[in-house]
Amino acid sequence: MQQNPDPHANNTVLRAGPALVAARLVAILLHGRGAGAEDILELSREFSPTDVAYLAPQASEQTWYPYSFLAPIEQNEPGISSAFRVITGLLQELQQQNVPSDRVVLMGFSQGACLALEFAVRHPRRYAAVVALSGGLIGPPSTPRNYSGSFDGTPAFVGCSDVDAHIPLDRVHESSAVFRRMGATVDERIYPRMGHTVNRDELDAVDALLSQTSQ
Repeated sequence: MQQNPDPHANNTVLRAGPALVAARLVAILLHGRGAGAEDILELSREFSPTDVAYLAPQASEQTWYPYSFLAPIEQNEPGISSAFRVITGLLQELQQQNVPSDRVVLMGFSQGACLALEFAVRHPRRYAAVVALSGGLIGPPSTPRNYSGSFDGTPAFVGCSDVDAHIPLDRVHESSAVFRRMGATVDERIYPRMGHTVNRDELDAVDALLSQTSQ
């Protein structure tokens, strides 16, 4: 059977919060493997600002790409490229609603965090924030990280356990270093023995980011 070249096209996008035209910020939430848009959208309940709109796209079969994010990138195609087209489409929709990228937060957990980071470095610009909860840049060790462009001071939050079974600690550090080199203001937090999850400190940090970031 021929592989679908664009597996995530036209999938559901769940929404929460105010209408886009009334929102101060818009957060694109990317779910992890085996989860769904409704799961990541639950995060919005943890944040205090009421003027943030949330968009949560759904991956086909609950996974954005089939193998580990550390696998050769071509093995995870066309899933990665299809996911990037979803994000690009949402950013284009927001532009049409007069929401520029500096009012957009890219946020994900696990597989979604990997996508948020990798999309951002391939499309660097001033975002309202980039948030990666238990994730890292995509590709096997020694993947070239010669991205060009600047984040122009974009706040980036990178949180992960030191013993995450899916995310090597050195990849977290490497990802933070790339973002710093490209002009982001990085808040990296490593949590001892946490495992592959999200904790209260991370939620509070993201809440502060969403509260402090203005147009």
